[in-house]
Amino acid sequence: MSTLSDIVIAHARSDEADIEWLHLLIGDWQLLADLAFADIVLWVPTTDGSFVAVAHARPSSSATLFYRDFVGQKIKPEWKKQVTDAYDTSQIIDSAAPDWFEETPTRVRAVPVLRRLAPSGVETTKHPVAVITRHTNLSEARTPSRQELTFNDCANDLFRMIAGGDFPDLGAPTGPRRGAPRASDGLLRLDVDGMVTFASPNGLSAFNRMGFSGELEGESLAEVTTSLLTGKLIIDESLPLVVTGRAPWRTDIEAKGVTVSLRAIPIRDHGERIGAVVLCRDVSELRHQERELITKDATIREIHHRVKNNLQTVASLLRIQARRSHSDEARESLNQAMRRVAAIAVVHDTLSGGLDQNVNFDAVFERVLLLIAEVASTHNTKAHPTFSGSFGELPSAYATPLALALTELVTNAVEHGLAGREGNVEIIADRTPETLSVVVRDNGSGLPEGKVGSGLGTQIVRTLIQGELSGTIDWHTLMGSGTEVTIEIPLAWLTKE
Repeated sequence: MSTLSDIVIAHARSDEADIEWLHLLIGDWQLLADLAFADIVLWVPTTDGSFVAVAHARPSSSATLFYRDFVGQKIKPEWKKQVTDAYDTSQIIDSAAPDWFEETPTRVRAVPVLRRLAPSGVETTKHPVAVITRHTNLSEARTPSRQELTFNDCANDLFRMIAGGDFPDLGAPTGPRRGAPRASDGLLRLDVDGMVTFASPNGLSAFNRMGFSGELEGESLAEVTTSLLTGKLIIDESLPLVVTGRAPWRTDIEAKGVTVSLRAIPIRDHGERIGAVVLCRDVSELRHQERELITKDATIREIHHRVKNNLQTVASLLRIQARRSHSDEARESLNQAMRRVAAIAVVHDTLSGGLDQNVNFDAVFERVLLLIAEVASTHNTKAHPTFSGSFGELPSAYATPLALALTELVTNAVEHGLAGREGNVEIIADRTPETLSVVVRDNGSGLPEGKVGSGLGTQIVRTLIQGELSGTIDWHTLMGSGTEVTIEIPLAWLTKE
């Protein structure tokens, strides 16, 4: 499905500021549908004088009217006049008679969307940037409960604020949506003085679990939360503004092992605050999971750090042993083992620096290339390495074997390809959504008679590329023209995500 921005750019005449305002509005799209017990559709004007739907929300609090999404569709003829009138007059327009949709009587309300020009000002756009249609199912008409009446009043207030440019609030911080309170989680209605005039059963239960034993209605929410937090040394400084409904912010309160997330939505009439809606949600389990994840992330980072340190210790021991060895063959074998261990340590060093188990392999490979200078100096070789392309982000399961394999290939190019002479080693990385291709090329003497080597290094490369990474490796050798090694690795992990 196309995004809001894609549809607006393709069909509508809105500018970037309008699109950003609509994105803010869509952030509370589900809340509006749940409070209104109705389907809501957002229409933006098109260049041909019509309207196209860019968002559609179905209520979780009642049955939906529309089983097919309207997003991307032009407005139906039966709604066009009402939406056009709301757009032209900047007024909320209600249908004069029940609107029938597939033999179901509905009531349609068209709400113009005006954009506030500045967070601190009262000026709005001269014309609406969009129109919302609210479709209420009349076939389920019955005597509404007090909660339904309050929810509907809250929805009416918010739609009226949308028509006046007061909602969404530009002063609201953009925080994570994870764990955000919803209407069904708990709703409190406050008057202008912060007194609770209505508390939904779920909202009251959330405060009961924190130790409040009375009725919320008729109480000051600020005084209730103060009594619950008595003795707390650290309190969120935004809490007083949230519990009095003065600012459109979110905060958490914790008491008796229960954490409740609060979100305040000030209700304004022509810019003057007349009350607030406070949404509340018990997020105790969610916060517990987040703390566990933080602990596990820290543990994993520490493990990578210790593994890196241990590998560097092993590499140092191998280097010391190589220096004390009297056999050239033994010394060379120990140096090769040292470089292999150091290449693995580079990956763990990168992993220990962040929470993600993916690594920027370009940074890893830059450190691997530093080994060339060391290898070249021990073989009286002057190598000029060049790297082009990009590996991108790779999971640790790919990064470790690939780093080790490339270490072997680059080392072989210096040791055997250039073999005591000056030359170039070129590494080219080419990544597509399906495949990672790496070419290691030198301008040395090439392998004798074009035969691929059968040493330990070649066996290690084959095992890592073909066995662990399910890739392919191909050697191209020409006498006197150097060697080119091509690696192809399928990125199956990417397509599965």
